Formats: sequence, structure tokens, C-alpha cells
Amino acid sequence: MTGRYDVVVVGAGIGGASLAWFLSERASVLLIEAEAHPGLHSTGRSAAFFAESYGGPGVQPLTTASKAFLHRPPAGFADGPLVTPRGALHVAGPGAQGALDDVERAFLASGVAAERLDAEGAAARAPLLDPAWRQRALWEPDCTDIEVARLHQAFLAGARRRGAVLATDAPARGLERSGGRWRIETAAGHFEADVVVNAAGAWADEVAALAGTRPLGVQPLRRTMVVADLGAPVDPGLPVVFDVAGSFYFKPDAGMIWVSPHDETPAPPSDVQPEELDIAVAVDRFERATTATVRRVVRAWAGLRSFAPDRLPVYGFAPDAPGFFWCAGQGGFGVQTAPAAGAMAASLITGAAWNAPGVDPERYAPARFSGV
Repeated sequence: MTGRYDVVVVGAGIGGASLAWFLSERASVLLIEAEAHPGLHSTGRSAAFFAESYGGPGVQPLTTASKAFLHRPPAGFADGPLVTPRGALHVAGPGAQGALDDVERAFLASGVAAERLDAEGAAARAPLLDPAWRQRALWEPDCTDIEVARLHQAFLAGARRRGAVLATDAPARGLERSGGRWRIETAAGHFEADVVVNAAGAWADEVAALAGTRPLGVQPLRRTMVVADLGAPVDPGLPVVFDVAGSFYFKPDAGMIWVSPHDETPAPPSDVQPEELDIAVAVDRFERATTATVRRVVRAWAGLRSFAPDRLPVYGFAPDAPGFFWCAGQGGFGVQTAPAAGAMAASLITGAAWNAPGVDPERYAPARFSGV
């Protein structure tokens, strides 16, 4: 397999897929994916919610700018809705109630809708919370579940309809700039492109090194998710519940509870698996914050959330390698920011006009690390 393209995107997870969908309107695009199926790693292991507050104030503009697309996608884009109502409840443990004030101020500063609740209001939203954890709370009404697989497949299928090509089982083995073009060697063949996009997720720094470009210090961090059986079906109307101190979050799904201990353990790029200790910590933190008891752990998994040193995503051309474009460091917010991030990155590559209120592409440019 060979070919010449305007752009080759390395990585077909949600970041690469969304970018390919936008790019393929104006350019010939090849997506190369190391695995047999796109989205095997971070995208396929997402907690699947949209919360404008998640990721902090630097990420929030991209999340907010993605909201309209997710709620009202283009006609024919997907075979069903991309989001469903959920709501999020932000709580604090004993002695940490003051932290809710900081979160509320952050909500007000960013324009994210939130409502202060007293103990009665918090109990009405999440009655399984221990009384010590629901003295008061913040309600984020616009939080939704995201149909991650549907969104990801819609971007991939839409990109192919626009002429993009997807090559799987095609890990990049060589990247070389010659004659003003990139030559890309993969297990599936050799390709040429004007632009190479590094959308390799946890492998982003490895792809940069392969291209002779300075890595940015993108660090994969392991995050654990546990599916717990509480002995009776869980109310499907429960919100996502976040500890403002960052020690856990949980949400209902198919009669069970998904619980994460919000762990961030450095790990090498790999098909990461959950650790028994992290599973136990998740169960313990959930039981301490609620009146429920976990009867059994049905299953557990782990994923890698990759962050640049300042925990903001990286979108833009590398200052030290012509035609090498970074699309990396999406942390745990890559799915909910995919529409705006993909559109912004495509505009940076093609020069097409694009803007969204509050989104400054320079904030995410790799040049911000030039002095590091």
C-alpha cells in the first residue's frame, strides 16, 4: 500500500478521527492506526460524560465550543443522539466544604451553569450519599452522557465519505522529511504527505522522536474504572458525582455503578491494565462517601490519559519541524472537546477561517514549550 496525501494523521482515536473529518473537506487525508481497530486505548475506555467544568478553566473554552455540535450534530452525521441528559453533583467530604466555594467561583468566572444546593437538595439528587458528604453541593445541570462509540464512528465514517483513507494495523516505523514532504513508513506500506499530524495519544512523544522532533514531555497517566454491583439495580437517573478534592467520581450505568478513584499514576505507553490496589481504593472511597455497599466488582479497566506539562492540550505546528503538527495531550477531556478541537486544528493546518468565543488557538500551541 502506497500513496501521496496532503495530510497523514498518525492515530485514529477521537483526536485523529475528529480532525480527519474536518480536514477531509479541504484536503486528501490518510489516517494510520497502529491497532486493528481505532479507539482501542483511551477513546474506547472513556468515562463517557460531558462536563463543562471538567479539565479546568484552560480546557473549558474548547468544551463549551463543542456543546452545540454534540447536542445538534450536522444532518446525517450520526445514527442517533450523541448526548443524553445526566447532570453532575459536586460534593465535598467532612471538613472540606469550603472547597465548594472555590469551585463555585470558578464556575461563575467561566460562565458554566451551576446551582448551589443545601443538604436537602443534595440528598434529592443523590440519596445514596452519606449525610456527611451532602451538607451542601453544587449542581451542574448541563452535564450529559456522551455516546462515545457513536461519536467516534461517526467521525471515522464521515471522514471516509469525504474521501479520507483509514489504514489499520499500521504502526509508524519511520518518519523522514525530504524534498519538502514527509515520508512515512508503516507496517501497511509507505506514504508521502505535506503534513504529518501527531495524534498518537500516549505514544505522542515516541512519534515525535521518530520524526526527529523534540518531544514535549507528554506523560501518560493511568486512570482506573470499576463497575460495581450494589446488590440491587441503581437508579439510572443518578447524576455523575464528583468529589471536589479529586479523590473519586461515580455514575450509574446499566443498573451498576461506575466508580473511579481518580488515580493518575505515570505509566509507559501500553495496553494498560488496572491494578488490584486501585480497584480496592475505588471501592473504599465509594463506600466511605455513600451509604451503599459494593457486593461485587463486576469488571474493571484502566486507560491512559496523556497530559502535556501544563495539562493543556497541544494543537499546532512544531517550531522545530516543518509540516509536523501536534494534536496531543487531551488528558481525560479529548472526547468532550473533540468537535471544537478538531475544527480548530483543521483550520490551523489548512488556513481556513474558524473561531469560537473564548477559544484562543495560541493558548494550545506547542511553541509555548520552546523555552523548556
